[in-house]
Amino acid sequence: MATNPLISPFATVSSGDNHLFAAIDLGTNSFKLRIVRADPTTGRFLTLQRLKEPVVLVSGGNNNTAISSSAQARAIESLRKFQNIIHSLNVPPAHLRLVATSAIRESSNQSEFLQLIHETLGLQIDVVSGYEEARLTYLGVLQFHPIYNHTVLTIDIGGGSTEFVIGFKGDIKFGISLKLGHVTLTQRFVRNNATDAMREHIRAVVKESGLIENVLQQKIDIAVGSSGSIRMIEKAIFLGYSNDLVNEIGLLEGYRRDWKFTREELRVLVDKLCEEESEVEGGKVYNRKGFFKTRSAFIVAAVILLEEIFELLEIKEMEVSGYALGEGVIAEKLAEFFDGFDLNANARWRSILRLASRFNNKKRMTSAASCASIAQGIFRGLRKWSEIDDQQKQVVLLDDKDLEYLEAACLLHNIGLITGKKGYHKRSYHIIMLIALLAKHHRKKFLKPDHDSLSEFTREKLRVLCTIIRLSAALKQFQSLSFQDVELSHSHEGFKLVVRDTSGSPPANGGELIPAATDVEVELRKELEYFEEICGVQLITSEVGLGLCKVS
Repeated sequence: MATNPLISPFATVSSGDNHLFAAIDLGTNSFKLRIVRADPTTGRFLTLQRLKEPVVLVSGGNNNTAISSSAQARAIESLRKFQNIIHSLNVPPAHLRLVATSAIRESSNQSEFLQLIHETLGLQIDVVSGYEEARLTYLGVLQFHPIYNHTVLTIDIGGGSTEFVIGFKGDIKFGISLKLGHVTLTQRFVRNNATDAMREHIRAVVKESGLIENVLQQKIDIAVGSSGSIRMIEKAIFLGYSNDLVNEIGLLEGYRRDWKFTREELRVLVDKLCEEESEVEGGKVYNRKGFFKTRSAFIVAAVILLEEIFELLEIKEMEVSGYALGEGVIAEKLAEFFDGFDLNANARWRSILRLASRFNNKKRMTSAASCASIAQGIFRGLRKWSEIDDQQKQVVLLDDKDLEYLEAACLLHNIGLITGKKGYHKRSYHIIMLIALLAKHHRKKFLKPDHDSLSEFTREKLRVLCTIIRLSAALKQFQSLSFQDVELSHSHEGFKLVVRDTSGSPPANGGELIPAATDVEVELRKELEYFEEICGVQLITSEVGLGLCKVS
């Protein structure tokens, strides 16, 4: 076999090719970590880790206070946890940005707190202005909704402030941050049973800001809510919290009905929560805690604030974004590293993410993203093998479009779980195929029974892509291993597939690889043999982990 001088004996290629980026949002109520894998050729990115740590930096009734020593300790511990995860995934330091918002922005001991973080963890924090926070949130929303060509009003309710921005084609027409947050409003008004006074305060702050005039003079096409509180409000409306239907339709947990709600639906939820707040007995309030979890203490302030915003700005309906500040920070980082990064690129990819998020809860979405990450590593390994194999015996030649199809399939393969585990793959197929058939045949005769709806694919290519998904999904079943990264090391004798454990726990025996490779192989025997049959390479067990070698 001829030697290619351009390829080292064992050139390592990871599933992300080091295109991992991370953002940490240091908010008033919680700290959030986002880690994504980016594709520099398309500009799309896939979230691999999305974590939140409750911190609650504000302890008084307003923002302009010092951050207490106990809050600082919670912050350090949360950031240390995030830092360990980032290091375990080998995210390049230059690909990380930490932004601080309202509580730190307004704190009287800001400089001392930031110095403590730097001295303890070596982290540099960017304290962004209210306007900058609003701008970055809008950039994040553009990565989730196909609204680039619309005039959009984005609203993000945080713990210490609420950001408003009017944007069009990535440009900011108007942006402002108001000191109206669900945590500070709760501490100042709700805990003192002064919701009427809170409403008056909200109206006064909004009217004095000039926000109303700027919004009403613009022709707003879409109002979008991007915060966790607004996402929780949408979830409560859809799952029937106002009508005590949550337990009856618990099967639909994680489902989002088109990510929107109306002013009337919001009003009904406000009435329900305020009624609960006024009741002396604690049964229903306990149900609230079970549903809203960590947001239960602040949800009344959040819904009342949003209702007042709807009235003052004459909003009739709001769409809800799964992305916000963190994704905006990442999008700007991608633009910094990748020339020609397009905020409006990959409308198809955004539609896939929305569909996956609509039917998947957080746990299943994380699992699907991990499956896609593993699949990408295997896919790139097969392509690399065909490049260095001068005999060119690869079953099919795979291209970038195939990779996009593969990743989309990984994100959507488990959406059928919304109806239960048994036969979920068939339900996933029916959901996806229904959408495809509606799109294709809405203006033509319906397809015949023997119609080949997959004519664009060769049967061989389809089998290879399906095999990659099967193996990736099977690997992901080992939850204790927390797979997030796949690495393929090439040589002219073959190549090794190494699955790394990125759960954050120290590797066994001081190594980086999963030690019980034989046990994994036994469990995966069926998929390994199927992979060998279809792809022409065999998964074997080596001393250092799972290995791929060419079938003789």
